[in-house]
Amino acid sequence: MAGHAERAHSLLSASGAHIWMNCTPSARLGEQFPDTTSEAAAEGTLAHELAEMKLRNYFYTMDFGKRKFTTAVNKLKKESLWNDEMMGYTDEYLDYIKNLALGFPSSPYVAIEKQIDLSAYVPEGFGTCDCVLISGGTIHVIDFKYGKGVPVSAEGNPQLALYALGAYEAYKILYQIERVELHIIQPRIDNFSNWGCPLSELLTFGKIVREKAELAYKGEGEFRPSTDTCRFCRAKGHCRARADENVKLAFAIGKKPPLITNEEMGEYLRIGKDVAKWLGDLQDVALADCLAGKDVPGWKAVEGRGSRDWTDMDAAFAKLQTEGINEAVLWERKPLTLAQVEKVVGKSDFATIVGDLVVKNPGKPALVEASDKREAITNKVSAAEAFGGDNENGKK
Repeated sequence: MAGHAERAHSLLSASGAHIWMNCTPSARLGEQFPDTTSEAAAEGTLAHELAEMKLRNYFYTMDFGKRKFTTAVNKLKKESLWNDEMMGYTDEYLDYIKNLALGFPSSPYVAIEKQIDLSAYVPEGFGTCDCVLISGGTIHVIDFKYGKGVPVSAEGNPQLALYALGAYEAYKILYQIERVELHIIQPRIDNFSNWGCPLSELLTFGKIVREKAELAYKGEGEFRPSTDTCRFCRAKGHCRARADENVKLAFAIGKKPPLITNEEMGEYLRIGKDVAKWLGDLQDVALADCLAGKDVPGWKAVEGRGSRDWTDMDAAFAKLQTEGINEAVLWERKPLTLAQVEKVVGKSDFATIVGDLVVKNPGKPALVEASDKREAITNKVSAAEAFGGDNENGKK
């Protein structure tokens, strides 16, 4: 069982396919910038290792039984980023796959953390798929997402589609494959997404991705900056194509009527949504350069507003109480939030014990693009709601 953090990444990675397929020169452009990581990414790596252990313990108990599993988990718990809630979220991942496998007419073939060769479609391409199930002529490609930011959809997902192509190439001699099912399991935000297509549709995607990959590997093609494409691109702060596009969007002028129309408003929101993110990325790059001693004309790095902290809180409180300050003044008692209680108790027990005492309040209205799958809402009310009754002429 290889360590997740030490695994190599190809130039045209499956996880970055949504970037280099849309903006083919970006892969080579980003090579000159370091592949940075974050605490959230490291936390996700830890959760993936735990998820892998649980799958191995369930499907391959003879090789990875209770003793090995317990020892491995105890070792993970010593990591600085360990959080007990990982146990619950990885249980949801395991339960999803267990239920999927149990729904098949016969036991499926199971591959865990499968090393995928993508070179038939992507030059020097390879990757690791979290889980592959094969049963009844269908390949199921399952990806565990530990992030809690933007929900990831399985529908037409290029990362999973690439993994599916690699899995098909690996197993087509052994199995008669007719269909592909893609699954995203993102338990921290209750996102469980599934999408399937015939094998023919996947192979059509393979032809497209092969053409895009050839351009990307050579660093050729057109730059196509956009909010989604640039978000995780290494070159996003220095990219001239993105800068030119956003300057054009932010500072375009011309003789126009004094008021914009709703049509114009929608278009500005659509084409200008990357401007603020681009400026934020520029600030991050400029700050890093200033801190490294590089000159960014007109700007400098300074120390921000600091904060205070106790060197010894217990000793400080003891002194305050000695001077007559009541202990009750120094502490406040407040309940955990509903979400915090659910984490402590566990989702299943929480639902059983107090589920009937929980009500879901509507969220604050948010503006999203029309392609979002959530139902649209308005502030329109019926006559009955407006006048407090439903009799004719507004009489009660």
